[in-house]
Amino acid sequence: MMAGAEEDPLTLFRAGVRAALEAWPALQIAVENGFGGVHSQEKAEWLGGAVEEYFVRNADLELEEVEDFLGELMTNEFDTVVEDGSLPQVSQQLQTMFHHLQRGDRAALKEMASLITQRKCKVRATALTTARETDEDEDDANSVEEMEVAAMNDGAATDGVCPQPSDSQTIKEEDIVEDGWTIVRRKK
Repeated sequence: MMAGAEEDPLTLFRAGVRAALEAWPALQIAVENGFGGVHSQEKAEWLGGAVEEYFVRNADLELEEVEDFLGELMTNEFDTVVEDGSLPQVSQQLQTMFHHLQRGDRAALKEMASLITQRKCKVRATALTTARETDEDEDDANSVEEMEVAAMNDGAATDGVCPQPSDSQTIKEEDIVEDGWTIVRRKK
């Protein structure tokens, strides 16, 4: 028997879930910048198991339920509100892989995990501090923190999944709302 030829579909699903989460820029940024505290990397690894268990325990999930679950995990574990449009995409990938698992389609699971890994982007978030333009004296209270997020693909074909390095997002002053929250919008 060839190694890997008879891999368990659940093992392949687990690998696909991990691939999808590792390729998710919102999670990459949260881990890289320690949004989940000193144990951000461990939380990201735990997240894969939590997502897998969620699917296995709830066989007929709707896309919105998966989005809500992922959104809650990101908020609770990484203090991150994902508003970049990636939640539906990642949720759809996970749900499609789960359907392949339910049918026992090993080939489709392997192919999907491979494609996700090939399309993986490296993201970098850079905090920038700029002063607001006012006629008053400028001090720390009048400064605004911007974050520029750039995604790079490691030379793999992206099919529009990963923007090229020239595309970036900048958080503008009007996007900062009460209580220190920031609205992140996709560049148009």
